[in-house]
Amino acid sequence: MKIIQTPVGHMAVFCYLVYDEETGEGILIDPAGDEGRLLKLLKEEGVKLRYIVNTHGHPDHTCGNGRLRDATGAEIVIHALDDEFFQKPELKGWARMLGLDSAPPADVKVQDGDKLTFGNIAMKFVHTPGHTPGGCCILIDGNLFTGDTLFVGAVGRTDFPGCSFEELIESLKKLIWSLPPETVVWPGHDYGDSPQSTLRHEAETNPYIVEYMK
Repeated sequence: MKIIQTPVGHMAVFCYLVYDEETGEGILIDPAGDEGRLLKLLKEEGVKLRYIVNTHGHPDHTCGNGRLRDATGAEIVIHALDDEFFQKPELKGWARMLGLDSAPPADVKVQDGDKLTFGNIAMKFVHTPGHTPGGCCILIDGNLFTGDTLFVGAVGRTDFPGCSFEELIESLKKLIWSLPPETVVWPGHDYGDSPQSTLRHEAETNPYIVEYMK
């Protein structure tokens, strides 16, 4: 398995290309901008895109969905709650206010614990509400793609529509208590002192976890 982390769009979202080197089949996680560069990357790596996967529905993470689906035929995947929530007219209007495209409806709507495969690789969806109603972390072979649920040294905002700080803290507890501490954390933005971390490091140093996991 190969993981390529690259910032995209004017909000510098971390997009991830994850693919099976044996079969060449892969996914893009949160491909929100710079679609031409991402298509070039797919070609350079020889990847056939199976899924466009979103950790959550905020437009800075989903604005490239439509163009990439049109270009590749890949299916859009998101948690069912965020697909429903972010298709509301007022949320589409919010995306336009930010100067971003709103995402089309998803092709695959997942729930907590659902699994999908690409090539010989399985990914599991861990529902982590708080930043959005249907926020998810994506677990792939000891790697956790956390979107805006968990950053290196910080957590996602909870002052947007559909957010809940209490739910976010419960989601963080779920991750820390249920997954191995050596699980690698791949965040949705480069807000910390490194572009990746581990659950052990975050449990020991992230102030939000240290304070609320007592």
